[in-house]
Amino acid sequence: MSAVGGDAERLARSFEEHRAHLRAVAYRMLGSLAEAEDAVQEAWLRLGRVEPGEIDNLGGWLTTVTGRICLDLLRSRTARREQPMDDTFVPDPVLRPLSRVDPEQEALEADSVGIALLVVMETLNPDERLAFVLHDMFAVPFDDIAPVVERTPAATRQLAGRARRRVRDSAPPSDPDAARQRQALDAFRAAARTGDFEALLAVLHPDVVLRADAGALVRGVAGSKRLRGAQRVAESAMLFSRYNATARMVLVNGAPGLVSVVDGRVGSVLTATVHDGRITALYILADPDRLEGLLPPDEEESWDE
Repeated sequence: MSAVGGDAERLARSFEEHRAHLRAVAYRMLGSLAEAEDAVQEAWLRLGRVEPGEIDNLGGWLTTVTGRICLDLLRSRTARREQPMDDTFVPDPVLRPLSRVDPEQEALEADSVGIALLVVMETLNPDERLAFVLHDMFAVPFDDIAPVVERTPAATRQLAGRARRRVRDSAPPSDPDAARQRQALDAFRAAARTGDFEALLAVLHPDVVLRADAGALVRGVAGSKRLRGAQRVAESAMLFSRYNATARMVLVNGAPGLVSVVDGRVGSVLTATVHDGRITALYILADPDRLEGLLPPDEEESWDE
């Protein structure tokens, strides 16, 4: 018997059961919440064009179809791109209060897919990213991924292995201990707020990297799109004093981060990776178009302990 019911209502219910999972797949593929939602909607439209009885495993079918849609989007994005995004791109953050759990956001944050990992995944080619995301993050068999990338299962396995090595070699060192992450971020916020340059140097790793989108430059919360080294990052961090005056501690993709909220709107989001008590990477997003709607106004007061 098919997993898809014969009527539209049952079909819609079946799809909704998989929506959060599909958004998680698409978000990891695209790094964009809006594009992820568009990809899920396209998967729904394609499901509507399938005859009842043609699908035996709805979840598997939807996962691979969503992956195919995202692959096409990534290939189109790569073809249009004139400059590589690895020096400027900051993925869309998934925000939630420290004290609140939302099941759909939990699905997006599953397996600790932080901003740092999404940044590294931007350096993968589209086929590598698909193989890595579907196999390593969602345990889709290579036999099912191979037709999507038009390769043999063995070649698809090699794609995923190559992507895995690049992710391992490129990701900044980080600790999973949320308490240590928060402690380092608190120290950074306090030092930037008071202009304590030596304290900033103390909390930054010597090879720390700061990555900021263009909106951060316009709003004056960063001095350059990409900086490396504690001295240069500390100098730029002195611009954070206004930002940190109102910044609240939240969870950004499941890890501690800072969000600046003004009049119920997110002004900027900062997150970091921490290793041995020192910040190894900082990521700032301040593009007003991409931040629009991240924080519902009626939740403003709940975004802090």
